[in-house]
Amino acid sequence: MADEYYHFISEIHNKLGINLSLYKETQMRRRITTLRKKRGFTSFEAYYDALMNDIGLLNEFIDRLTINVSEFYRNPKRWEVLRNTIFPLLLEKNRNLSIWSAACSTGEEPYSIAMMIREYFPEANVKIVATDLDENVLFRAEEGIYLEQALKDLPREFVHKYFTKVHNVYHIDPSLKENITYKKHNLLADPYPINMDLIVCRNVLIYFTDEAKELIYQNFRNTLKKNGVLFVGSTEQIFNPSSYDLRLIDTFFYQKQE
Repeated sequence: MADEYYHFISEIHNKLGINLSLYKETQMRRRITTLRKKRGFTSFEAYYDALMNDIGLLNEFIDRLTINVSEFYRNPKRWEVLRNTIFPLLLEKNRNLSIWSAACSTGEEPYSIAMMIREYFPEANVKIVATDLDENVLFRAEEGIYLEQALKDLPREFVHKYFTKVHNVYHIDPSLKENITYKKHNLLADPYPINMDLIVCRNVLIYFTDEAKELIYQNFRNTLKKNGVLFVGSTEQIFNPSSYDLRLIDTFFYQKQE
């Protein structure tokens, strides 16, 4: 069965360009095996054949590869640092900011950024690129419809100001979508954007191998402008930031050195 799994992920890489060997094997194998058995397939070979012939199964498979758990203002104290320290630092010399929300899932992160900018830095001219591997979550992000649970950490005034409640779900203010561009992107394979002032990539890299994380950090370094900032998740502290020409400026915030 081990050889069959390795053949399966090799075929997935060839067909979809998604290199599952760069994800932590134990977690990824368990996730795929559970889904395969749930759909009634006794072998990886049969499951692969079904994926290639059923777009619904394939979309479900890709959705399971990505960890689509997101909330607005996730870990609120880090967002306070973003508001009180990072944005003033970035806006000190330049009112035009390019921001990348990498692995943005269903859009809570880029919309949180857009709300913060509009509320506290209205003079800033900001363009946000929001990317994810999963086209399904990008579609949901563009729709901008959320359950109440996703809003639990968001300031109450933001909920009242930027959402409309319709039949127990919350629709985001369409004007917040104007400066956000959603795109499909594979962190392990696709070209990265360039000249970013801020990269936000949180609670995703923990699922990758150390080798994959090193590649991604190198790419992030190349993507950032000088003095640009990388904002990572609470489980993704970089222990050797200087090896990527980064320096710690606050917990989970790293600045590219000149």
